[in-house]
Amino acid sequence: MKSWRAQVLVCAGAGCVSSGCRKIRDAIVAGVENHGLKQEVKVIETGCIGSCNLGPLVLINPEGVLYQKLTPEDARDIVAEHLAGGKLVERLLYKDPLTGRPVARLEEIDFFKYQQKIVLRNCGLIDPMNIEEYVAREGYQALHKVLTSMTPEKVVDEIIDSGLRGRGGAGFSTGLKWKFARQAQGALKYVVCNADEGDPGAFMDRSVLEGDPHSVIEAMAIAGYTIGSSQGYVYIRAEYPLAIERLEWAIRQARERKYLGRNIFGTGFDFDVEIRIGAGAFVCGEETALLTSIEGRRGEPRPRPPFPAVKGLFGFPTLINNVETYANIPAIILKGAQWFASFGTEKSKGTKVFALAGSVINTGLVEVPMGTTLRDLVFKIGGGIMDKKQFKAAQTGGPSGGCIPAEHLDIPIDYESLTRIGAIVGSGGLIITDENTCIVDFARFFMDFTQSESCGKCPPCRIGTKRILEILIRITQGRGREDDIDRLVELCNNIKDTALCGLGQTAPNPVLTTIKYFRDEYLEHINDKHCRAGVCRRLKKQAAVKIS
Repeated sequence: MKSWRAQVLVCAGAGCVSSGCRKIRDAIVAGVENHGLKQEVKVIETGCIGSCNLGPLVLINPEGVLYQKLTPEDARDIVAEHLAGGKLVERLLYKDPLTGRPVARLEEIDFFKYQQKIVLRNCGLIDPMNIEEYVAREGYQALHKVLTSMTPEKVVDEIIDSGLRGRGGAGFSTGLKWKFARQAQGALKYVVCNADEGDPGAFMDRSVLEGDPHSVIEAMAIAGYTIGSSQGYVYIRAEYPLAIERLEWAIRQARERKYLGRNIFGTGFDFDVEIRIGAGAFVCGEETALLTSIEGRRGEPRPRPPFPAVKGLFGFPTLINNVETYANIPAIILKGAQWFASFGTEKSKGTKVFALAGSVINTGLVEVPMGTTLRDLVFKIGGGIMDKKQFKAAQTGGPSGGCIPAEHLDIPIDYESLTRIGAIVGSGGLIITDENTCIVDFARFFMDFTQSESCGKCPPCRIGTKRILEILIRITQGRGREDDIDRLVELCNNIKDTALCGLGQTAPNPVLTTIKYFRDEYLEHINDKHCRAGVCRRLKKQAAVKIS
């Protein structure tokens, strides 16, 4: 490949696309041409670089200089002053939130320097529409290694030894899931990727497919070889058009290069991948509902057992993992189980990708070792709370997760630690709230979402979530009753114990954790008709009437 004096990486994740990154790209391309730099400077449209609140942004390599919040006029200045003139454009550099000092290089910015990237190793650094750039960064070497020098049993052992657990929420051992699917008997077997990411504020899987789709394709082919499957499906929601476009292009390129199709690497192994687009039903993130949707039927969960590894898609054994889980596989195969297990904690190995959002200064996509504390995520990587307000709580795992109060800021983010306090890691959504958040209204928001997304198949979820939502609405409107908290707890526990699928079983988590840690706010709403955050309008009006 040609050696360039500079590579201009224009972040073109969905967030930056919506904020006008392609106008930035066009301005830089035009400027490079006008200054006679076409033979020296390469302009690349990448996936998400990570820092969403700074977009549109540009990274210039090999210097590692990051420019933020750009306009087309700014882009022209970058070409003239930096690329042509050799000087930094200081007014466009990132500003340290504490000192206000401009910081030029990516590795010096707190948001980036505390991360450890395995899943996101290529995102923001390569052109996702160019397979050559993926191959240049060890792409498809793991697949070649597996097909030419490893037995399926050896692959399973390597994944088990790595300690990788499913990143879709449940945290089940990935290696054991692959082992069960390999051992299952069936005339056909399938490999499925769950890209139906529906949590509010979550965009981890979308960003991987937009920025590094070949990592998932390669991992699915490895999985196919391991369990004895020749067909894979990626189930992705229709609301991700950019991810779908780039994934479709990547699949075509992989077929052209013979990384998919018949007789891959001349080994006699056949494997192909197809895309199935979902209609946006949150419940289809549950694996059995997803499989039902691929089959062309209404996306509703099935009772388990049998589990998909035994009887899944079209009644045949099926391996199903989410995007982030698959994206770890090539790195594990190439660098080894012990390398991967060196990150994280004793029982939660590796790294985890989070979508950091809410009342935090630095929002975006972050990848950190398992066991990183919530405090470090919020105040080191996130830069602290906006407008110098106080941290109030963090919601992990989206509508299925739990609310973590300030007293647990130093908790390690791993499967076991969060379970002990009633929360979950989940798929990686992480919403930070400040003192202006009404915690009762916060719980109502998540329950409203879950209730509307319930498929309605089982009564505990269909009816129970509706009753919980009615009580929460009543409390936020100043019509709460003395026994409402006890009633909520009883309803929540009954639904957790009796709902058919993960959606219903985890739906009460936000309510139970907010009651556990913020009971005083519930009591203020019920007894004092007071919302300390001033969010619940009916209560504000009642207070005004009393004063007058």
